[in-house]
Amino acid sequence: MTARVLVVDDQAVVRDGLVLLLGLLPDMEVVGSASDGEAALRLVAGERPDVVLMDLRMPRMDGVEATRRIRAEFPDTQVVVLTTYTDDESVFAALRAGARGFLTKSADAEEIARAVTTVMNGDAQLDPGVQRRLLNTVTGMGGDTGAAPPGGTPGPDAAPPHRSRFSTRHARETPRAGRRPGAGTPPDAGAPRSAGPSPGAEPSSSTGPMSSTGPISSTGPSSSAGTPPDGLTPREAEVLRLIARGLSNAEIAATLFISEATVKTHINNLFAKVRVRDRAQAVAYAYRTGLADPREG
Repeated sequence: MTARVLVVDDQAVVRDGLVLLLGLLPDMEVVGSASDGEAALRLVAGERPDVVLMDLRMPRMDGVEATRRIRAEFPDTQVVVLTTYTDDESVFAALRAGARGFLTKSADAEEIARAVTTVMNGDAQLDPGVQRRLLNTVTGMGGDTGAAPPGGTPGPDAAPPHRSRFSTRHARETPRAGRRPGAGTPPDAGAPRSAGPSPGAEPSSSTGPMSSTGPISSTGPSSSAGTPPDGLTPREAEVLRLIARGLSNAEIAATLFISEATVKTHINNLFAKVRVRDRAQAVAYAYRTGLADPREG
């Protein structure tokens, strides 16, 4: 299937170079180019491209506003941001506006073609460096950035210094140990056990931190080695780990020796179980629950 692509960039040399590059790729048809967001909207209305390659900083109407308008008025057209700006504000603004892909201008032809194909299939494609920084912010591992991840959740600076939101919530939800029994008298070994913890008992080892979608496995951050959380099957957990490593559906299928259709089925099932909408949220969930290791990204 041929992808119909619109190129939007205010720098003529970049715009013309992208048009030439995409024209040489198989299954790619450039339907037009624009130098700003206003011109892009007019071309999208007339040409109805499958994908728009969108720069961010442009005169008259920037890429974020153009992306928001395109996604609202022409929902069948997907947007891949292609920019030199990778700061948190630019990344989050573009994703909130509806961009399904985010690449830097250092991307080669193969990466751009893969991103176009990926977003046409309804998935998301993020530059690996951008994905890592996004996940660090979402999971509180990126330091005191002060940036808010998509959806308006406060950034890591909402937690005390050197403590992530995860550790802060864990401390808040873990019951404190009670006082020792008075007069040095040990508890009666023969007394029946109560339904809850005794005043002097240590918190049960089964009490663990909570994720936004339910309890995390008692194995904690190493839950990938035990039973996956939230009812995921071992295969679904493995697919999720590969998504977190940035693999496409085709690459996951090749790695696991299964069909792409089976991969899509696993992804649909795990998205429903952990209550996420897209790959970015799924990767954040994998990092938060310990199913994936940020160092493997």
